Amino acid sequence: MPDTDKPLPPIAVPDPDPVPVPQSEQDKDGGVHAPRVPDRRADALPRYQKDSDTPLALARRVLASRWRNLRERIGRDFMRRTLRIGVSARIFHPEPGSTGLRSKNLQYLEESIAQWVMSRDVLVFMIPTVNTNGLLHPSNITLRHYARHLDGLVLQGGADVSPQTYSESPTRPEWSGDRARDVYELELLHEFVDAGKPVLGICRGCQLINVAFGGTLYQDVATNVPAAHAHVHSDYDAHRHKVIFPSGSSLGRMFPDVRRPVVNSIHHQAVKDLGRDVLVEAMSDPDGIIEAIRYQRANFVMGLQWHPEFHRAGGEDLLDCTPILDEFLRAARETRL
Repeated sequence: MPDTDKPLPPIAVPDPDPVPVPQSEQDKDGGVHAPRVPDRRADALPRYQKDSDTPLALARRVLASRWRNLRERIGRDFMRRTLRIGVSARIFHPEPGSTGLRSKNLQYLEESIAQWVMSRDVLVFMIPTVNTNGLLHPSNITLRHYARHLDGLVLQGGADVSPQTYSESPTRPEWSGDRARDVYELELLHEFVDAGKPVLGICRGCQLINVAFGGTLYQDVATNVPAAHAHVHSDYDAHRHKVIFPSGSSLGRMFPDVRRPVVNSIHHQAVKDLGRDVLVEAMSDPDGIIEAIRYQRANFVMGLQWHPEFHRAGGEDLLDCTPILDEFLRAARETRL
């Protein structure tokens, strides 16, 4: 048996390889000093920062950068936010003896007017009448709230403006108009004008704008102006005539290369005496019946006697009224703040 008490020989451990010292770490006299260690002190500047920077200069640059980013983001959101355009309601008044749905007051809009406005990728909201004293469903919401939160107003066509609204009596019973709708739309119009929002009146809406500022209407063009051409016909939106733009009118500037354009004609009433600060924008050719007006004490309050929503965009037969819609919407975006 081996002798277990005899000690084992020591194990030889080789020396580790010497770590080379970079030339830059050697003194000129051949001596060696400790390697350089990056400055890790808490107050050391980041390597990307200028040595000459001061806290004040850096703060100014940070604030300027943040303001620039905020301004750009606000600008993008402002330009991209979808416009919200209100359209006045047509009102259906039930006749005595009606039953079911036709026994109720109905409020509605004609499909083409909504589609025409929405063709520019904006939201359309029909604005209902309000009744703060209603017995069934009283509310504190008023038409002023709609004027405050919407970007513009379109007054759509429909029933006659009542002669009572411009201090006259109907010369025939069938020309008595819709007094209830007049009261509602006149308040709506003035609220949007007071809020600085643009208004575009179509057919009846054109007549209402004139009456709102003290003007009057022909109750029936054929009766009151016998020499005038027919302005209403059983062809409805297929009936048409030519118009001219007076020199200096905004419509003339919108259509500088258009001479005597053709529009549809679906009205037996028309503007007679102009209201205060209301200017003529277009006239029927050749009988001179007023076909468009503009209230000059507001950024954009215009009335068109014809129905632009029945004109095909880019059409060759009827005036393409897209520039009018675009002008209205530009005014809406400019006043939304």
